[in-house]
Amino acid sequence: MTDAFIGLGSNLGDSVALLSEARIAIDQLAGCCIVAASSLYRSAPVGPQDQPDYFNAVLLIDTSMSAPALLAALQHLEQQAGRVRVRHWGERTLDLDILLYGGQVINQTNLQIPHPRLTERAFVLKPLLEISSHLTLPDGQSLAASCAATADQPICLHNDSRWSVVP
Repeated sequence: MTDAFIGLGSNLGDSVALLSEARIAIDQLAGCCIVAASSLYRSAPVGPQDQPDYFNAVLLIDTSMSAPALLAALQHLEQQAGRVRVRHWGERTLDLDILLYGGQVINQTNLQIPHPRLTERAFVLKPLLEISSHLTLPDGQSLAASCAATADQPICLHNDSRWSVVP
């Protein structure tokens, strides 16, 4: 089994319900088991500002899937949630990203791990560090130091019982 961190995001429709459903679906994937889930966070969009705020969280899973197979499964869940890619960094019903996969570095056309902008985004770093406060990148870079550098990015906890009651 391999530890993998999955970033979840949504800013269209009932985002909290979509993220909660995605959490359940990920836990039900063959060869996947959720180990930990962050709190739910709300933040302003990165990129075009004419879109709703985002809701984000991070899951730590144990998986027997390869990274490409996990990506394919996550993209299938996005499609089931009605994800349509309209514009770069644009609004979406569901966004599922593999942030880290074991201690591996993967650089393929459609899969880059660690996620390329992981260290630049508070909406990823805060929930990630909530789960694993001493986490480092495969090259040894501290994610806590990266998080400190994103302190100017507004992000807040979003309490919603639909997220907290999900197993």
